Amino acid sequence: MSSETPRLRVVLADDEPMARTSVRALLSRDPEVELVAECANGMQAVEAVRALHPDILFLDIQMPGMGGFDVIEALEDEQLPVIVFATAFDRYALDAFEVHAVDYILKPFDDERFAKALEHAKERVRQSSATQQSELFPELFATLGEGIAAAQGAGSGALRRLTVRREGRVEIIDTNTLMWIEAADQYVVLHTQTGEILMRESMGQLERDLDPARFQRVHRSAIVALDQIRTLERFSGGAGRVQVDDDKWLPVSRSRLAALKRRLG
Repeated sequence: MSSETPRLRVVLADDEPMARTSVRALLSRDPEVELVAECANGMQAVEAVRALHPDILFLDIQMPGMGGFDVIEALEDEQLPVIVFATAFDRYALDAFEVHAVDYILKPFDDERFAKALEHAKERVRQSSATQQSELFPELFATLGEGIAAAQGAGSGALRRLTVRREGRVEIIDTNTLMWIEAADQYVVLHTQTGEILMRESMGQLERDLDPARFQRVHRSAIVALDQIRTLERFSGGAGRVQVDDDKWLPVSRSRLAALKRRLG
């Protein structure tokens, strides 16, 4: 890269200080990149991407509070940088990520593997315009869903019951009774066959916990049981909506529509 060519801007997000130190040192060896921000949690990563518009994001999947998947969901309607995941997931769960050139480094990683992932990311930046990156977003979300399902053994380890603690008592919810779930600030509303229940949990965590063979995240604010969907409508802009009751419609984001259509056949 010539001295007149600007270096590629990199943001690093990992809650482990030693991991950030390691990645920072490895990035410093490459004159074609510049580390513009280090983030210790997911919220900092979202803010850094929005403020700095990096070319590449090194993103830890497992961070407390707001993990890597949650970061991507928060950036759903925005231009996405090239992402290199850092994770302790096994290789089987990550095979799907490589299909669309979303690379990863498996912890603990060595210098050679990191260099390979960085080179892939740089090549992706060179080949992809901003428009092309945005167009890859639906496939990225489909890939993430496949990876989550693989990590759970296609649902074999999915939760069968949810525990809701409130007002000095514990309520057990059979997930078979769930129809759909909606986000409500720091809570979620569980819509069951017998009524609505408020639960303090994140949508991202529920998406990972529930059986991926039965449930689908259709929007950052909605998860739906596939057998409850009556109608799927697509809008001209690429987004859509699903009907789950006589008068209830849930939004379907553009990035998730293709995966939902495949699930519904």
